Amino acid sequence: MLTYDSTGFRLDGRPLRILSGAVHYFRSRPEQWADRLAAVRAMGLNTVETYVPWNLHEPAPGRYARLDELGAFLDEAHRQGLWTIVRPGPYICAEWDNGGLPGWLTARLGRRVRSSDPEYLAAVDAYFDALLPQVVGRQWGRPGGGVLMVQVENEYGSFGGDAAYLDHLARGLRERGIAVPLFTSDGPEDHLLAAGTVPGVLATVNFGSDPEGAFAVLRRHRPEDPPFCMEFWNGWFDHWGEPHHTRDAADAADTLRRLLAAGGSVNLYMAHGGTNFGTTAGANHADPPFNSTDWTHSPYQPTTTSYDYDAPLDERGLPTIKFDAFRQVIAEFAAEQPELVRYLDEREPVLPAPAPLLAAREVLLDECAELPFGPAVTAPVPPSFEELGLEHGLVRYTATVPALSPELPLTVEGLCDRAALWVDGEHAASLERGVPAEPVAAGGGARVRLLVESLGRVNYGPQTGEAKGLTGVRHERQYLHGWQAEPLALDPLPDPAAWSPGTPAPELLARGTLHLDAPGDAFLAVPEGGHGYLWVNGFLLGRYDARGPQHALYCPWPLLRPGPNTLALLELGTTAPARVVLRDAPDLG
Repeated sequence: MLTYDSTGFRLDGRPLRILSGAVHYFRSRPEQWADRLAAVRAMGLNTVETYVPWNLHEPAPGRYARLDELGAFLDEAHRQGLWTIVRPGPYICAEWDNGGLPGWLTARLGRRVRSSDPEYLAAVDAYFDALLPQVVGRQWGRPGGGVLMVQVENEYGSFGGDAAYLDHLARGLRERGIAVPLFTSDGPEDHLLAAGTVPGVLATVNFGSDPEGAFAVLRRHRPEDPPFCMEFWNGWFDHWGEPHHTRDAADAADTLRRLLAAGGSVNLYMAHGGTNFGTTAGANHADPPFNSTDWTHSPYQPTTTSYDYDAPLDERGLPTIKFDAFRQVIAEFAAEQPELVRYLDEREPVLPAPAPLLAAREVLLDECAELPFGPAVTAPVPPSFEELGLEHGLVRYTATVPALSPELPLTVEGLCDRAALWVDGEHAASLERGVPAEPVAAGGGARVRLLVESLGRVNYGPQTGEAKGLTGVRHERQYLHGWQAEPLALDPLPDPAAWSPGTPAPELLARGTLHLDAPGDAFLAVPEGGHGYLWVNGFLLGRYDARGPQHALYCPWPLLRPGPNTLALLELGTTAPARVVLRDAPDLG
């Protein structure tokens, strides 16, 4: 069993330094896990950590999906000679939509989530009943088990201070059979550790620099706990419309060296970042100015489809300069203190060969189809996406200006997140949350239509749990009533009624065929596109956006097959791209 005291960890009575790297099973394809995990082991790490997103596994109340993927990932990690750390939520942040909380739940409970509210706790308990059997039987000490530790919530000190809630989670994990050590993780600040830790549960800290200072704060709160950085931020994530983030490899390696020299165990966040497939990318809102406390009106920052994170293993799973730098640091540490650096087995790690990469070419989009919206719902005010049973996608809202009204400006309120505004069949404006727009006027009897697109839900901070859609439309001071709302899920996309030859146009589906002799990795770009969505053989890769920084979407080889492959595209800007371009290199800006 794993035990610890202020001097460090012991596994089955022998000292162990935990050298972990984060790899999220849900950000790569199952066929790629073996190579990703083998590369983690080849870097010199002995453990892999993963979050578990609740909204992936319970997409609707009481309907559970893909639970076995967690178990399969833990089994593959064991086969690759790695111990595992599991962080099951309920909240994970992770730049994942809604921080992993189901949209249907936050729409119902609002600010009651992440608290000891009885309705929220009942939902968590039901989810844990379904999920945790994937973990319990795979704990260290059981045949084939490698799970060393399990987290209680995530960075809770950055959100609230409901000690009864954290205690309920810790007791619930134990009652469901989790026998390995539990832990919490928070920023290395006094008030965050005071609010986010649980008596008797290991406390860890998350940071990207100054390991000596961070561990000093942790030691002040928990002198009996070993120093452990549960998230060493060796890179960072990207938002649409902002520069691509990188971190100098030498600087990151120096911080890792100091972290280990300070006696710390570590989890590299990330070892391999991967991809926010489909509509899973989250969002942030910018920190308010130092002299302000107005978090709720700060700029909205949707996260890119790529979660490359400037990690040691890139989005394809290939080693980077940072990989080599980290491997050298770990090898030096292992040579200096061999008694601390142990592995699940004694095999010699081998860095796997990269998957083939498809040659550059382009695919013409020569067929089109109307969007297959669902049946219209009639309501006096615009229903939210959640009220329509839609997690993400599009809703077409339609209403009519009262007949005797003069021509007056329209105001769209509470837009989350983008919309195309049409008046009497003419495109009048492209609207985006938080971005001022030119006024649009409409007269009596005008037909007003809004095609509203949801982007990621905020995953960290006070706006976590927001609803999608819009709250109302005013004609000058008068609200429009009598709305029709037609929802459309994009992941998976319902089959359109018919495809026909034609020229692509905005708000139409377009498709073309990619012929292959054999599958391989690819990077798909839409150089003439504004913003939209791209599918490969029915699988939604994610969103593209001309603002960048990302200008090509990673397509993993398991999504492709020999022979014809279908590429489908939905452009929501004002121009219509006629092609998808395959590139032979990433373009993250």
